[in-house]
Amino acid sequence: MNSTDMKAKIAAGRGFIAALDQSGGSTPKALRGYGIDEGGWTSDEEMFALIHQMRSRIITAPSFSGDKVLGAILFERTMDGLVDGQSTPGALIRRGVVPFIKIDKGLEDEVHGVQLMKPMPDLDPLLARSRALGVFGTKERSVVNLANRTGIAAVVDQQFAVGQQVLSHGMMPIIEPEVNIKSPERAAADAILRDEILKALAAMTGSDQVMLKLSIPAEPGLFDALVDHPRVLRVVALSGGYARPQACVELAKNRGIIASFSRALLEDLRHQMTDAEFDAALGTAIDAIYAASVDKVAVAG
Repeated sequence: MNSTDMKAKIAAGRGFIAALDQSGGSTPKALRGYGIDEGGWTSDEEMFALIHQMRSRIITAPSFSGDKVLGAILFERTMDGLVDGQSTPGALIRRGVVPFIKIDKGLEDEVHGVQLMKPMPDLDPLLARSRALGVFGTKERSVVNLANRTGIAAVVDQQFAVGQQVLSHGMMPIIEPEVNIKSPERAAADAILRDEILKALAAMTGSDQVMLKLSIPAEPGLFDALVDHPRVLRVVALSGGYARPQACVELAKNRGIIASFSRALLEDLRHQMTDAEFDAALGTAIDAIYAASVDKVAVAG
């Protein structure tokens, strides 16, 4: 797949995007979920080697293919690693899966009810290196905890500024201002976020598009205007802490939004499984998330 093929697949393909981008801070939790306790490694290098083995096992599993998985978001170390003797982006492309890279470096402390992204001084070299490896796009996350318009406007401004930097490298930004689904002001925060994103989209020039990765809204259909917006290539949803069954139920209520799940995709996988057991569990998750994304039905699994 070249860049044009990748864009067409993401824009109109039937499927969802897998989030395989747990970073340093979230890797121990991901490994615990995989059945490896913190005593299972003695250094960061061993920890990252274990998470890379898990991701390699996912990418090479028979059920993980471009038939239902449109794209996959990678952590920088995963992008730089090898899968079956080739670069991880190359291995994904061979499976028909479009590669993305997580570029944010974590979150600032909360101000005005939100957490902005930390500075990314080395972003331009990372983007150049990623594109050279065949990576199609990026993902950058900030968090909204309260329905504070000042804070949410700051999040959207920062997200779109980083998005423009990504676009200048010929890559597709996934803008991710995550609304905390446990927020006591979640519904109001969703609505303010939608309105601020619409303002930012209206201010874009040229013919560029972006992608949006959003929490599933408290009110189904709230993001329809974003789904339909000509500046938006695709809207994807994070699971936000929901277990897979509930995440799929909530996602299925929203037309045009497909999944970009992490924990909800991986929650049943264990390193002790045989390859057949591992692929069966992964396949069950993929089928359920695909059904919620494409067919808009929540199925058992």
